[in-house]
Amino acid sequence: MTPLHTILHPTDFSERSEAALHLACALARDYGARLVLLHVATQPPFIYGEGMVPLDADEFLGYAKEQLDDLELPIDDLRVERRLETGDAATEVLHVAKQTKADLIVIGTHGRTGMSRLLMGSTAEQIVRRASCPVLTLKTPLAECVMVPDARAEAMPREVLA
Repeated sequence: MTPLHTILHPTDFSERSEAALHLACALARDYGARLVLLHVATQPPFIYGEGMVPLDADEFLGYAKEQLDDLELPIDDLRVERRLETGDAATEVLHVAKQTKADLIVIGTHGRTGMSRLLMGSTAEQIVRRASCPVLTLKTPLAECVMVPDARAEAMPREVLA
């Protein structure tokens, strides 16, 4: 496998992003890679009555930065850089990937299909299509490790297993 020096993890702070964060951290640890955590803030308008009133940009960005700074990593002792950008999510992720010379992008995806995908689009899909480096997408959170008893072991006499 190609050596990984820089891993980019774009996050929207969702459950799917958290699962991708765990994988990105494990890969960064295993390869001794730098992990770049990226959040792209897109300021939503505040709707009031019949008009739209934008939120205070400084307050909005301050909240986004606070969320990014408070994002706990499941693994200690990683080289981590936290970045906050504004704009279109896919465009900014691709820009930061190029700027940081990312070897891999690890991103969670909602896995929308049908009408919701048509209406909402897919940031992850745009990134996969346009990225110059490999992109690892996680559709659902990783399953917890569950010990399932082996039927063959249950059928064996106890003295054989001991």
